[in-house]
Amino acid sequence: MQRFWQDLLFGVRMLLKTPASSLIAIITLALGIGVNTAIFSIIKVALLRSFPFTEAEWLVMIWQTHSDIPRAGPAFPDFGDALF
Repeated sequence: MQRFWQDLLFGVRMLLKTPASSLIAIITLALGIGVNTAIFSIIKVALLRSFPFTEAEWLVMIWQTHSDIPRAGPAFPDFGDALF
């Protein structure tokens, strides 16, 4: 435990000795932690959260086929014609 406190005090002295590089290191760590947290939050919301539907297995995707585009979303009037 004595060695740990000596190492900690040495580290603090070195940080105080070179404040510019210490500030750069602290800013770099803060930005890295912040970006990592933001990316994980986005991934959690977009990919890991389940659908807010009770029977999500009943969801379907409707495609429209064109000669040059194999799978395209239907235009709104075509989608309306398919429903009614």
